Amino acid sequence: MNKEFRKQLTIDLATVVIGYLVLGLLIRSGVINAYSKGILLMVCINVILTVSLNITSGFLGELALGHAGFMAIGAYVSALFTKSLNLIPLVEFPVAILLGGIAALIAGYIVSIPALRLRGDYLAIITLAAGEIIRNLLKNLDIVGGTKGYTGIPNYTSFTWAYLIAVICILASKSLIASRHGRAIISIREDEIAAEASGIDTNRYKIIGFVFSAFFAGVGGALYAHYLRFLQPGIFTLDKSIEILVMVVLGGMGSIRGSVISATILTVLPELLRGFSDYRMLVYSLVLILMMLAKHNDQLRALFDKALSSFRRKEAAHE
Repeated sequence: MNKEFRKQLTIDLATVVIGYLVLGLLIRSGVINAYSKGILLMVCINVILTVSLNITSGFLGELALGHAGFMAIGAYVSALFTKSLNLIPLVEFPVAILLGGIAALIAGYIVSIPALRLRGDYLAIITLAAGEIIRNLLKNLDIVGGTKGYTGIPNYTSFTWAYLIAVICILASKSLIASRHGRAIISIREDEIAAEASGIDTNRYKIIGFVFSAFFAGVGGALYAHYLRFLQPGIFTLDKSIEILVMVVLGGMGSIRGSVISATILTVLPELLRGFSDYRMLVYSLVLILMMLAKHNDQLRALFDKALSSFRRKEAAHE
């Protein structure tokens, strides 16, 4: 761990503590009501999902479309555990979260072995298929309610739990990317053939990135299950995976800070637009386009300058 990384880590931790204290004070004083608190919870859960997917799609450079499937495994496994036992919540809930993450990690490892031997569109298709297989299996499991849904899940997810785990996910992701393993993962994204020629075990590091991502997707699913208190396979469709991927793309592929910002904006924005129900999706789509344009403003400015220079040359020739 170099000096610059330690300094940045100290700043990040101070920001996290101050942020939690401020938000906690606003919640206790009633400035943030129950509805707004629910939005904050969903922001934290989406941050976990977005940052974790960014490890696979952003830093590793592999297009994965099965994130909702791993989220579903974490949600159902953790919910089944807490409903089956009757322990103290302070003991039961952390174990349930960990079990949800481990179950998703195992599923991610199984999927990664054949999937990461492929590239591009083929990898996207096989991860998409894995997500759909998981969803259809859940539809046929009576132990978790099947298509009727799974109800009566304890309400354990609090703002403190969601915030704490979102911070752990961000710090774990930053630590991974700052390590030699992270540099190996990034080198695979930049040039896989060159990385392999340099002695990097590309298959091993692909699996590391993939299971890391799957683990935190399962953790996010566990938090989601104990916040919503109701699960149905229809929640974890391809649309959910694409929603998370959109957050990653808009925040910047390979940018953890960008993932946090985009997850926050794209979680809060639909709630702000509820008052414009007739035009909600239109406004939401326009904002997505504007965010994408703003993200690529340097390229747009260069194109504009080039067009303007061309126009001026034509004007000078005409004169």
